[in-house]
Amino acid sequence: MKCSKPHVVCIPFPTQGHVNPMLKLAKLLHHKGFYVTFVNTEYNHQRLLNSRGPDSLRGLQDFKFETIPDGLLATDSINVTQEITALCDSTSKTCLVPFRKLLEKLNDSSSPSPPVKCIIAGGWMSFTLDAAEELGIPEIIFWTPSGCGFMAFLHYKDLIEKGLTPLKEESQLTNGYLEETKVDWIPGMKELRLTDLPMFIRTTKRDDIMLNFITSETQRSKRASAIVINTFDALEGDVLNAMKSLLPPVYSIGPLSSLLNSLVPRESEVNSLGSNLWIEDSGCIKWLDTKKANSVIYVNFGSITVITTQQMIEFAFGLANSKHTFLWIIRPDLVRGDSAILPPEFTTETKDRSMIASWCPQEEVLKHPSIGGFLTHSGWNSTLDAVTGGVPVVCWPFFDEQHTNCKYSCVDWGIGMEIDKNVKRNDVEKLVRELMAGEKGMELKKKVMEWKLSAEDAISSPHGSSYVNLDKLVNQILNF
Repeated sequence: MKCSKPHVVCIPFPTQGHVNPMLKLAKLLHHKGFYVTFVNTEYNHQRLLNSRGPDSLRGLQDFKFETIPDGLLATDSINVTQEITALCDSTSKTCLVPFRKLLEKLNDSSSPSPPVKCIIAGGWMSFTLDAAEELGIPEIIFWTPSGCGFMAFLHYKDLIEKGLTPLKEESQLTNGYLEETKVDWIPGMKELRLTDLPMFIRTTKRDDIMLNFITSETQRSKRASAIVINTFDALEGDVLNAMKSLLPPVYSIGPLSSLLNSLVPRESEVNSLGSNLWIEDSGCIKWLDTKKANSVIYVNFGSITVITTQQMIEFAFGLANSKHTFLWIIRPDLVRGDSAILPPEFTTETKDRSMIASWCPQEEVLKHPSIGGFLTHSGWNSTLDAVTGGVPVVCWPFFDEQHTNCKYSCVDWGIGMEIDKNVKRNDVEKLVRELMAGEKGMELKKKVMEWKLSAEDAISSPHGSSYVNLDKLVNQILNF
């Protein structure tokens, strides 16, 4: 007998920072009574099996995992993030047909799953709209960047029309043009400069794949039945209000990790389903348990950032010279074209006050009382984790909308300081010391604790903005 629950198909863009929040949203919808099909790429499916074990994707009776190919050639390694430009280009050109076939399979009368009621697709997966419209299935787009990042992406079309991107010449990347050029016309956003916008404008080519891909993806979002963003009204109210006249209904339902923890019991069967593409080092928490409160700086540049050997050495000696205790996450693929081997003198100098790991349970780490600061790439998931953990940040943005998140963290929200892109060990040392023990660090800590309380208010029952918006989202899906 077929299950009678309403059926949602969730398909994230296939990188760690997009898969994590989509799985949280899927778990929340499952908690609200939905049957869930979660779609990974074949490449990430294999990575998850490798990192979490052969039974990790068997799913539950009403929470299933499916796969589609991503269109890229197989690689020798299964433990690295695929090249993003190639992934964006390939998914947009090759994934529509296999996704449509999957929907047809799920909707077949012989399928044990109920008919698909709604598709929830990641914001970089708008090809799914064509399948949804063809099969008459409503679709919601889940944009996993920040609200301010998404709003900036949404105005790439205008930046092109105004001649602000692509850049006229390479020298504009280094001659102060990006820092001096103001962008004061994006609704809900103030005191912006070109340098604060997501990085894909930093090209001189009109046919740049990412510039055109993002422009297309954001404009196509207007065809969706609704937009979901992992943020909360108190943090990004101006931007969220400005979106209302530009888009279908927008639901801010973040921080998703907090909402999930408050609604779904930890021992719930669905919480056994995980999404980390690298094996987590559980020893991190045990190590932190031995440290004093607010004494450790946590360093993690996320799942995509790639640095040079020289940049790693500058960070290493900056941390060493700061004399503070640190936990540093160094992914196997963090260093560009090289293995991440730290100088022996660094290892000797810091062996009694450092831990190096390849991956960790970040949300748990940032809630640990021993963590006093976070050196971050300013990815949106990491920024929200810092807010919900009450941890101030030093920002070193690298990719995507991280420059926008950095600007908001340092200027608008008052929770961080920015480190120069041309990283030098003296700057790292100085900012780490200021963050962990300086007057500025104390101010940032006070402010981030205020935002932490605001985030808790947003997910609280019955009147919290994100709590209410989740119910509105559920009701819209049920009423399709």
